[in-house]
Amino acid sequence: MPKAKVHSGAAKRFKKTAGGYKRKSAHKSHILTKMTTKRKRQLRGTSMIHKNDEVLIDRMLKTK
Repeated sequence: MPKAKVHSGAAKRFKKTAGGYKRKSAHKSHILTKMTTKRKRQLRGTSMIHKNDEVLIDRMLKTK
């Protein structure tokens, strides 16, 4: 039986924690010169995945 492969794109984007999955904010990768400093500062941290999306992330990462 072959080993089940995880979704490599999801593995790069989501990290499993005790409370669920954490993710980074979008719109923070390039073309940041036109964005205000306040907007970039607000996008800096991480946040948790919504409870309804955890089933999809579990399926992509083959955790359950």
